[in-house]
Amino acid sequence: MSVLDSLAGTATAGTLYGIGVGPGDARYLTLRAAGLVQAVDIVAYFAKIGSPGNARRIVAPLLVEGRAEQRFEYPVTDEVPADSLEYQQKIGVFYRETAAALAAFLRQGRSVGLLAEGDPFFYGSFMHMWRRLSADFPIEVVPGVTGMSGCWTRANLPMTWGNDALAVLPGTLGENELIERLRLADAAVIMKVGRNLAKVRRAVETAGLLSRAVYVERGTMANERILPLADCRAVGAYFAMVLIPGQGRQL
Repeated sequence: MSVLDSLAGTATAGTLYGIGVGPGDARYLTLRAAGLVQAVDIVAYFAKIGSPGNARRIVAPLLVEGRAEQRFEYPVTDEVPADSLEYQQKIGVFYRETAAALAAFLRQGRSVGLLAEGDPFFYGSFMHMWRRLSADFPIEVVPGVTGMSGCWTRANLPMTWGNDALAVLPGTLGENELIERLRLADAAVIMKVGRNLAKVRRAVETAGLLSRAVYVERGTMANERILPLADCRAVGAYFAMVLIPGQGRQL
């Protein structure tokens, strides 16, 4: 048995694994995550309509021909505001149907690895499956390197010093709320930038933080892009965030 095999272990029948696949570069997968991708009966993943799925792309080097896969395609992503009734109804139905499909596999005694970009318990769709299925089926969550960790490393930005308090904010918040929360934070990560880039930039500027804000797009991926937020004007990419490092105690 190799070191990888002994550390990663095997998959247990009828178990759902939430596998954190990290920020984009397959080399950031944990040994446990990599081992399970190769061990589970079914590799499942979420994907946008017309897209191969980012989580699926990350683990592609680990998949062998003939591996059983299950694709779950979102009916909407960022085309509709997340707080709209249309979005909530469509995604609610989608999550219920996805949970039912996963439950059917688990009842058959098959092990399922549901891929999650970054960490499964951090702004991930996996959490909605965990909430629906954890009372009835065994679930193991495999933590992953978060997107923000991968991005601030690639941007070469130490984020928190001494007693700095870090705020993690979704860019979908209202502009005034973003401003208020940014003013209270020593350091900040703004997720879900995408179509909210212009609003996020205005909020950061109003909060007086534009000079140290950095925009990171597709961090750790082949088409990575890193630049000062002050230089950003257009709509951001779906996989993008804004990093504002703290300036606390530096000895």
